[in-house]
Amino acid sequence: MRPVPTGPVRSLPAVSLLAGGLLATGAASIAWHYSTVLLHPSWKPGLPERVLHGGPDAVTLRRTRLSAQPGVWGLRSPAGLSVVGEVLRRDRQVVVRRLLDGPEPAEGPAVLDVGPFDPDPGDRGLGFSEVEIPTELGPAAAWDVPAPTGSPHDDVWAICVHGRGGTRREALRILPTLHDLGLHALVPAYRGDADAPAPPDGCSHLGDTEWRDVEAAVAWARERGARRFVLVGWSMGAAIGGAFLDRSGYAADVAAVVWDAPMLDWRRVLRRQAANRGLPPSLSGVAALFAEQRIGIDLDRFDLLRHTPAVTPPTLLLHSDRDTAVPVALSRDLAASAHRRGWPVTYREFTGTEHTAGWNADPEGYALAVTGFLRAALREG
Repeated sequence: MRPVPTGPVRSLPAVSLLAGGLLATGAASIAWHYSTVLLHPSWKPGLPERVLHGGPDAVTLRRTRLSAQPGVWGLRSPAGLSVVGEVLRRDRQVVVRRLLDGPEPAEGPAVLDVGPFDPDPGDRGLGFSEVEIPTELGPAAAWDVPAPTGSPHDDVWAICVHGRGGTRREALRILPTLHDLGLHALVPAYRGDADAPAPPDGCSHLGDTEWRDVEAAVAWARERGARRFVLVGWSMGAAIGGAFLDRSGYAADVAAVVWDAPMLDWRRVLRRQAANRGLPPSLSGVAALFAEQRIGIDLDRFDLLRHTPAVTPPTLLLHSDRDTAVPVALSRDLAASAHRRGWPVTYREFTGTEHTAGWNADPEGYALAVTGFLRAALREG
């Protein structure tokens, strides 16, 4: 005689369907959260590094993947922003780096910063004005860095566009190079920044609306004598620049483009970042779909390897081979294919550093690459 069931009985197919539904719901929740992180960027500096000893000439750090990177870095500790350089010694536990500038780092938690300069162009010895750019949402702050007196390129302005979750400080590494080339530089904030209007829905639009703030900056510069432009962008700054080149009435005035670790395809970037978080690749596709629905964007339009912008000026791509945020393969692929589409692209790769850290890996080589490229591009233009 069979025992009498004491609770609800479900067939195996029904149980499987229920389990599948719960799994699908959980996956959708994760993907929705991932899309929320994407659309609401915030820079909350943690303190993942640890200073073990600070001295007048060198600093000893606990060894991590980041602290062992080559090059020049900012190091933020309770003592303030210091600048550290070459690795003098390393073993399995510690990294000893040369202290180049700033206070002796305090022992304890710290963070490595790709920007070793703070807080504005004055820290690079450059004269500048803090100005406001009128955008469709309201005034946005910008640094206006005039060209050297008597420059033959005083009507060529570089518009410097930072990346997602970044700040105008990103431009401080390259501003002296642009100044030495005789260019006027404008470094604007854009919607969503602390010093610019908030987007109406509170979300980043991944370049789909932010390009209009860059267009406003270009219009402001034109009113003050600018005739040709160099677009400089880091990470999502390239996505914004790509949208500008595709949609702006001023795109034909762009003489050259310099993109550092450029975001050239949101879908491939999302797959990489999902993998970084240990998520299955399928979830990045669901998150991308949620993001498209939430902000009304067509992510395929931001695949610059398949969707060439309407205007394609000479373009310099700079990327590091250890970038875990934006795959270096994106820049390699564009460099390999662009000439077939009539897009003159030059590519320079750096070794051993993370996202947007080509300058940090080799400041002199970075400056030489930008200088040589822009001199040729502006001469030909």
